[in-house]
Amino acid sequence: METIGDHSSADNAAGTGVSPASEMNGGSFTHATFLSAFTWRYGSDAMRELWSERHKRLLWRRLWVALAEAQHQAGLVSSEQVEDLRRHREDIDLARSQAIEAEIHHDLMAEVRAYAEQCPVGGGIIHLGATSMDIEDNADVLRLRDSLVLVQARLAELLRTLADQVERWAETPCMAYTHLQPAEPTTVGYRLAQYAQDLWLDLDDIIALRQALRGKGLKGAVGTSASYARLLEGTGWSAGDLEAAFMRRLGLTPFPLTTQVYPRKQDLRVLNALAGLAASLHKMAFDLRVLQSPPFGEMAEPFGRRQVGSSAMPFKRNPINSEKICSLARYVGALPAVAWQNAANCLLERTLDDSANRRIVLAEAFIAIDEILRTQTRIVSGWTVHAGSIERNLDRYGIFAATEALLMELAKAGADRQEMHELIREHSQTAWAAVQGGQPNPLAALLATDETIKKWLPEHRIAELLGLRAYTGDAVDRARNFAAELKIHLEEIG
Repeated sequence: METIGDHSSADNAAGTGVSPASEMNGGSFTHATFLSAFTWRYGSDAMRELWSERHKRLLWRRLWVALAEAQHQAGLVSSEQVEDLRRHREDIDLARSQAIEAEIHHDLMAEVRAYAEQCPVGGGIIHLGATSMDIEDNADVLRLRDSLVLVQARLAELLRTLADQVERWAETPCMAYTHLQPAEPTTVGYRLAQYAQDLWLDLDDIIALRQALRGKGLKGAVGTSASYARLLEGTGWSAGDLEAAFMRRLGLTPFPLTTQVYPRKQDLRVLNALAGLAASLHKMAFDLRVLQSPPFGEMAEPFGRRQVGSSAMPFKRNPINSEKICSLARYVGALPAVAWQNAANCLLERTLDDSANRRIVLAEAFIAIDEILRTQTRIVSGWTVHAGSIERNLDRYGIFAATEALLMELAKAGADRQEMHELIREHSQTAWAAVQGGQPNPLAALLATDETIKKWLPEHRIAELLGLRAYTGDAVDRARNFAAELKIHLEEIG
């Protein structure tokens, strides 16, 4: 018995699509041979099941039954034949199908024959009039749709969790950083709302994409439906009628035009959407990695009581889950390039050079995103916000940001804005050098005792302005309003 290869007989005849029978045990692989990390390490059981070989064949059989049902409506096959196919629709026998494939080198036709052996009444009409991609491409779209439904649910769960955190930390001031340098204060909740805003855009993209998915329909070998037109002669049915009856059973809308396959542009759209989601999740995880580093020390992902951070350094508390997210997101972000090649190089009415990689990239993109979303939700649910470190950084750097408030008040008092800007800049540079040298920040004293500044504002007012700890504008209100709107949106989509 051999494993499943592409349905290209030339490919498999050359020995490139099959593996020795000694590596298999009833279709189950062990850790004695290579396994993808997506087979067992990453992703949920639900997502892996959607992309399993068994589920694919169940979908093929569902389509063959739907085809037979539509053909029964057209008067081409009997109700007994259809019922026979229905009765054995879930009797998947991978071992038998793979044994047949080892001889004929065509995975879909091997499944047709294995199914037909189980159906003594209806076996002879399985796949009647169809070409392989009438079955495979429509099955792939069903898998894409179901996978997007699962991604949508995972993403909505993450957004609900994140919205709660935005509300919880909306008022907590912290330093904001531009160019990875201290800038002005923001709030923890406002920062978290930025991540949620990106993910909300991704959620809308996923929903729109799911609703826009199209199947191939029943269009035959080159998209002309010639085989169906011939088959239906004298029935009063057109090929379009048969396609419509078939697609209604799947709950899919077909592309109006296809070649042998649906436009591979659709795969590119799917992978671009997943890559966009991966980018948002990567940024969020990367920021947490930065904030968990000791020089910042403001947030940390959950760390188990018995978790080991390093084999050599027992004290380590590494952000391994955020690093995993970044690693998998980087992989997902690279996959649209493969789909681009498939779309751009699908020559004339189709070539088979997309087949092998589509078995990999579609499944792995979804399983990776599934793992990332589940991991990110666990992190957001259980992360730690270190108030002490936040206060430390505000004490050390917040006064630099407060100079903007001082500059505004000086200008309002009638001072030359450019002159005051230069004066504050000079004192700030002196203070920054002191802070970098490990000394206390002298900026407040330098500004409060500057005679030029005191001409415009009294010393107590200068100190008051420089003591602003929450120079955060309308960040609190914006974060709260955003979280409330997001929760309403999530309720609306269900």
